Amino acid sequence: MSNLNLRGILAAVVTPFTADGSEVDEDNLHQQVDRLIAAGIHGLVPTGSTGEFTSLTPEEHRRVIEVYVEAAAGRVPVIAGVGTLTTQGTVELAKFAEKAGADAVMVVPPFYDPLDFDSLKAFLTAVSDAISVPIVYYNIPGITGVHLTADQIAELGDIEHVDYLKDTSGDAVALADLLSSRGDKIKAFNGWDTLTFFGIASGAEAAVWGAAGIVPELAVELWEVLAEKGDLVRGREVWRGLWAISDFLESVNYVAGVKAGLDLIGHSAGPARLPVLPLSAEKRDQLAALLRAAGAETPAQR
Repeated sequence: MSNLNLRGILAAVVTPFTADGSEVDEDNLHQQVDRLIAAGIHGLVPTGSTGEFTSLTPEEHRRVIEVYVEAAAGRVPVIAGVGTLTTQGTVELAKFAEKAGADAVMVVPPFYDPLDFDSLKAFLTAVSDAISVPIVYYNIPGITGVHLTADQIAELGDIEHVDYLKDTSGDAVALADLLSSRGDKIKAFNGWDTLTFFGIASGAEAAVWGAAGIVPELAVELWEVLAEKGDLVRGREVWRGLWAISDFLESVNYVAGVKAGLDLIGHSAGPARLPVLPLSAEKRDQLAALLRAAGAETPAQR
């Protein structure tokens, strides 16, 4: 294990775009970071799924990592999402992220032709050999087609630098197994929104959470009452509104939902890139009602 101790609410952050979606809006990105850090967020995870990394050019991907590191300015850790369709491409991107100042990298395996377990270990070993910062393995089988058992995930922890796991499998039983009996091999973070309460209550030391970018104060409050204070009663109260938001986001295109949420709270980060379309007016109204019910302030309330 490295000296870096990732803990708390790690916001899976968006990539802000200009109004026509053609360029990264760097000024907006700085504003988003300042807002999240002021709210108490414990870390930032750019260029992951919420960050639309598959829609970024290679140059944009690198630049977004750089700007997030610059904007965070050492106030919280930055865990840069890296992933391409080749080992060489992922290694080069991971090396760039480390050089740019990222505190760790979140590595998703190639996501078109699913890797078998031996190929996955060889892939992660190649990335590990090229860098010295910690690796968060991004376990998202619905996208990569790589389905791992808890035993296999624990075995990944034997690879140098593979210290953490973002579990976006949605498999609560496997997550419980990892948290209860494999923590010495790899530290599992919850990455499935509607399992956030379960994950934290079960001992996850962090949650990588896209909804936290919309309602960071509520996300941090959940962490503090549940993880730090062990107050289940208050935790359930806070979670009620967060559950509804998380459940909604999982029912629509996730990025479109998060960006709609940012629009609704008055902190727009521009549109999602095509081919992702914005939420319908009906869905936006549903999300607005959920945000209000959870206590999130919207411009109309100010």
